[in-house]
Amino acid sequence: MTIQTETMSETSLESAVAPAALSPTRPLYWSMRRELWENRSLYIAPLIVAALALVSFAISAVRLAQNRRLILALDPVKRAAVVAISYDLAAMAIMVTAGIVAVFYCLGALHNERRDRSILFWKSLPVSDLTAVLAKLSMPLLVLPLIAFAVAVVLQLTMLALGSIILLANGLNPMTPPLPLPQMWLVLLYSLAVISLWYAPIWGWLLMVSAWARRTPFLWAFLPPLALCLVERMAFNTGHFASLLNYRLGGFSEAFALAPTAGMHGVPPQIGLAQLDPTRFLSDPGLWVGLLFAAAFLAAAVWLRRRGDPI
Repeated sequence: MTIQTETMSETSLESAVAPAALSPTRPLYWSMRRELWENRSLYIAPLIVAALALVSFAISAVRLAQNRRLILALDPVKRAAVVAISYDLAAMAIMVTAGIVAVFYCLGALHNERRDRSILFWKSLPVSDLTAVLAKLSMPLLVLPLIAFAVAVVLQLTMLALGSIILLANGLNPMTPPLPLPQMWLVLLYSLAVISLWYAPIWGWLLMVSAWARRTPFLWAFLPPLALCLVERMAFNTGHFASLLNYRLGGFSEAFALAPTAGMHGVPPQIGLAQLDPTRFLSDPGLWVGLLFAAAFLAAAVWLRRRGDPI
């Protein structure tokens, strides 16, 4: 009876411990949580920009009722574009902020842990260098876009509620003309996914520089490409590398089917679901070549972290 009880206890203990020990994603999950805990600017910066955008909208809402009466005099096509301007600008501000935060995060992700010598502690944990670098890459590639999307959606809903209250107080229907928020959210989510995939080699390059540079990783990340552009222009009077950089910093022409006349007559273009072109984007060779470079930079960052010492 005692032997059977001990056997059952050992079996239950092994079954309780086995799932945690066999889960390969658990170290990655906790490494990602560590990155969010140590780098609070990943979500604080978008929240600050959202608060500033909301204050700006509240100040401009003083003239909202008068402007809405002027908008109602426009044709239906221009109405939707003009009404959505403030919401599009707010979302764009969040996206730009997320991009700036991603650049500075990647440059400091592997450099700072060598500078403050915390890499000695993190390497003592049962977490591989590949897992640690993947967790850092997931911040600009996955986590930051999701944070930007969530903040933008909450900001636009708050703007809609505030604007509706003001319009109702002035005897106007806030739903006229209608604001296609669900469509705008789908376009925003698609745009963030495009940016994440298209800019993947840039994030990989910045992480590799962060793992290699002993000082001023910002200069080592940006001066060599600029120097190559200058040397090519002076030596061969060509700008192929500059064109390549311009091509990589773009990406929206490959992801959207925009009409050449969009944005005429002083009305900014409003991208709708009909302009999304994921087939052309996913079939573009530049996307897959960029992902190959991102994988190469990632492998180099892992190798450099494995061999790197505290600064």
